[in-house]
Amino acid sequence: MTPACRLLKSNKIEFSVHEYEHDANAKSFGLEAAEKLNLDVNEVFKTLLVTDEKNYFVAIIPVNHQLSLKKVATAVGCKKLHMANPKDAERLTGYLVGGISPLGQKKRLKTVIDASAQELSKIYVSGGKRGLDIGLNPKDLAQILTAQFVDVLD
Repeated sequence: MTPACRLLKSNKIEFSVHEYEHDANAKSFGLEAAEKLNLDVNEVFKTLLVTDEKNYFVAIIPVNHQLSLKKVATAVGCKKLHMANPKDAERLTGYLVGGISPLGQKKRLKTVIDASAQELSKIYVSGGKRGLDIGLNPKDLAQILTAQFVDVLD
């Protein structure tokens, strides 16, 4: 069981586990998950880490969209952000790129979830390893991460 699943279980949050065979040649981890789990791309969300060089932040957005660094910067109160280096992302979260879950990270980082998630009763995020997604209510996700819903799409 991954740290993400343990966190949800220990907080008695209802979730479902969805596993699939990860293809090492897949160009997009998120789109692969949506396709292999037969889910709408708007329900499957990716976890991205951004930084201003001092602090790191997490943005959770639908897999078929691009992140607006400007909108995230505004939401977290920074002037300018850029994508975190993959090695830093792995070190900070304890997960491998392509399997970074917003849940159960080594260090709790300020998190924003794209506002589109609020319209759904269930979204799917990485469960903490490639080929594993977790389905849960976006409100539960926001609550456990003390995250806010913000429009952060380009």
